[in-house]
Amino acid sequence: MTRVVAVIPARYDSVRFPGKLLALLDGRPIVEHVARRTAAAKTVDKTIVATDDRRIADAVSDSIAAFGAKVVMTSREHRTGTDRIGEAVEDIRCEVVVNVQGDEAAIEPWAIDEAVRPLLDDPGLEMSTLSADIVEEGDLMSPNVVKVVTDSRGYALYFSRSPIPFCRDDSAGGKMGFDPSLGLCKKHIGLYVFRRDFLDKYIKLPMTPLERAESLEQLRVLENGYRIKVINTEYDLVGIDTPEDLDRLENLVREGKLIL
Repeated sequence: MTRVVAVIPARYDSVRFPGKLLALLDGRPIVEHVARRTAAAKTVDKTIVATDDRRIADAVSDSIAAFGAKVVMTSREHRTGTDRIGEAVEDIRCEVVVNVQGDEAAIEPWAIDEAVRPLLDDPGLEMSTLSADIVEEGDLMSPNVVKVVTDSRGYALYFSRSPIPFCRDDSAGGKMGFDPSLGLCKKHIGLYVFRRDFLDKYIKLPMTPLERAESLEQLRVLENGYRIKVINTEYDLVGIDTPEDLDRLENLVREGKLIL
């Protein structure tokens, strides 16, 4: 039985950047970079690109096969990427399923390993994800940067697009302004690792009120009383949401600051 399967949900449609997963970065489609780097993770045994669009499948099937990955066609009716992943692995026997975002062209294989290893080491864990330190006040205030706070054992208490927590007095930084040294919340990095049987259970749960309010599907887990282990990492999110983001990464590649 395959132990760890990584799945990259890959839709063609994108409100701010239609077709972005096929946009070229350093001469290759973004989703191909994601698949190549995911397959390089030491803990990953199988890598799948799960798409509902033949354009994506035709563009990357042959190139990703060269390093052992493959494309799986899925329904166009899925509400979320996690639902798409559930269909992609329904006939695969495995212990752990990893959800890697399709626009994370610079995802570090070692970051995937950091998120996966807790589930391999502890059979009682059902789900894990990553966080990174917030060092810019703009990230704390931006609704496009999801924040997470955890308990003393590293389990998520809440995820939000708003700054959390509200700091009321000096001792918590309330009147001092932004102070990254406090580390009260972290930037959430949207890479998810599921125990396979928990994934099957999760995708059958209905959407929840907080999930709808924040438009964050991981809140469905917390609202139903399950736990998410959060691993803090040195990797920082390098997603591509706009053509300007892609240009920024291209510049980093040209300057030798990003090796793909």
